Amino acid sequence: MPNNIQLYTINAIDLAIQIGMGKRNNTILQSAFFSLAKIMPEEDAIRYMKEKAKASYMKKGEDVVEMNYKAIDLGATAYVKIDVPADWANAVDEAPAKELAGRPATVKMVRDILTPVDKMDGDSLPVSAFVDHADGTFELGASAYEKRGVAVSVPEWDSAKCIQCNQCAYVCPHATIRPFALTADELAAAPAQTKAVDFKVGAGKGVYKFSMAISPLDCMGCGVCTHVCPVGALTMQPLEGQEVQQPVFDYMVSAVAEKKELQDFTVKGSQFRQPMLEFSGSCAGCAETSYARLITQLFGDHMMISNATGCSSIWGGPAATSPYTVNKEGKGPAWANSLFEDNAEHGLGMYLGQKKIRDDLAEDIRYIAENGKDPDKVAAAKKYLETYNDGEANQTATAEFLAVMEAKPACDCERYQRIMANKDFLNKKSCWIFGGDGWAYDIGFGGLDHVLAQDEDVNVFVFNTEVYSNTGGQASKASNIGQVAQFAAAGKELKSKSLAEIAMSYGYIYVAQVAMGANPAQTIKAIKEAEAYHGPSLIIGYAPCEMHSIKKGGMTNCQGEMKRAVDCGYWNLFRYDPSAEKPFALDSKEPADGYRDFLMNEARYARLTNEFPDRAEELFAKSEANAKKRYEHLLKLKKLYDEA
Repeated sequence: MPNNIQLYTINAIDLAIQIGMGKRNNTILQSAFFSLAKIMPEEDAIRYMKEKAKASYMKKGEDVVEMNYKAIDLGATAYVKIDVPADWANAVDEAPAKELAGRPATVKMVRDILTPVDKMDGDSLPVSAFVDHADGTFELGASAYEKRGVAVSVPEWDSAKCIQCNQCAYVCPHATIRPFALTADELAAAPAQTKAVDFKVGAGKGVYKFSMAISPLDCMGCGVCTHVCPVGALTMQPLEGQEVQQPVFDYMVSAVAEKKELQDFTVKGSQFRQPMLEFSGSCAGCAETSYARLITQLFGDHMMISNATGCSSIWGGPAATSPYTVNKEGKGPAWANSLFEDNAEHGLGMYLGQKKIRDDLAEDIRYIAENGKDPDKVAAAKKYLETYNDGEANQTATAEFLAVMEAKPACDCERYQRIMANKDFLNKKSCWIFGGDGWAYDIGFGGLDHVLAQDEDVNVFVFNTEVYSNTGGQASKASNIGQVAQFAAAGKELKSKSLAEIAMSYGYIYVAQVAMGANPAQTIKAIKEAEAYHGPSLIIGYAPCEMHSIKKGGMTNCQGEMKRAVDCGYWNLFRYDPSAEKPFALDSKEPADGYRDFLMNEARYARLTNEFPDRAEELFAKSEANAKKRYEHLLKLKKLYDEA
């Protein structure tokens, strides 16, 4: 039976940008719906929407209310009717999509589960479709198959302007812009629209061609990359004009080999490593995924992650669409989710479990090193044991040991059988515990404190948004003075907890505070030092969030907002390494002016001036005084440790 469907379109994105709302088009669409649906008189619907807009947004300022008024008026008039062709009544589905390529287990999961779910047909899946995942495990790398194409505009690379600093890739939350070094043969086989230039400096100069590949269908359109580019080599362009670059990106990822000699622990060199967190469902501009992606680039092929419930578990572990992925050898992060209240303990359990297996295997390898008859096996066993606790060197030593063992099998040897059956546990793992400030500062703090106190080799990274981001914006103990949030509607009175100093008080925990947009090199240095430290480590990363409601540019300015936070003294950068001769390094400079300007650029603070102006003045002054006092305290700490 014909449904007599009426089709209308509205250019809501452009209208939202035109009136200053960025890409926030929901109010425009809501108004269009009420105008077309006629479920109540249109004038009543518009009046109700405007009343609600005033009640909802007056806290954020009169200008925000006026923008919503304009959005409501435009939505009710700007739609266009599209005549539906009569032959659509007999339309048939397009031909089946081309055969998927990739790891067989991932392809099967994508074909049998992800694709039907993406088509909103998940309820029709039989129980048998999930048999391979009955234990709760899912294959990595499925997010690469979605190709959602949700961005309205995506970056375009100007190869002539580019200085090849790789800062754009360093900050990309979704790993959709990546540098590649191509041999002559790889460039010759690349799609015709590939853009590549000579390397300007470094080990690639005169050897490879440099290209910056962009995945327009995976990009979220945040524009963060364009804002960090120091020379304007990236500009945001309409998606439809950039889709031609998708085959280039796909070719680079699948066919261009890694150039190990270009990889190091610098901002530039780190980006020649494969990101093993890609195309997640996090918000456009998300700071959390930028940090996590960077860690996977450094240690992803031997990494284990225990992730607290929260934003990072939502973008990190959506079952059949996992954004964590593997390299061409099939190695990638092993990821598991735990609750708010026990994530640290869960992560410690993961670490201790693999450590027990590995330590037992080390005894078998020690026997080979001390009593073996084959000189090649003895030499490989000794090298393995010598690098046992070296996270970087042990990866190569393990591979060399396994190569010798597999080349010269001893099928009748019980030790050989044990080693080979558990070979995945031989290399030193990089064990991480991820979570937000709601977990680390509040609900899971007791467990986190207990785990850090155990002096085991685990690394903790806290994505500090200073609020419970995933559950609707409740205040946490990381929330600062004057911040408006749920349970702090009149502005939080108390300063944030100094989680870093609590950990430092033990004297044997590596501790750092970072903000990648303020000091990219310090961030990567802290991550490297934490992983290399033989003991527990805690890194707290400042993470601007949608909940902050950054006024100028929103999350497009995420990385710049980090820099402003550090420059004005709102957030401090430092590293505490108990193994160093001078343990404490204060990496941020003395605060400059602009503290109040920083607060007023975020609605989580600025809204307090509308509702409680006198209280806002009092709390903001208190917050600024506390920031100055905190920096002076850090200077004293530095002096204390220098003189110890």
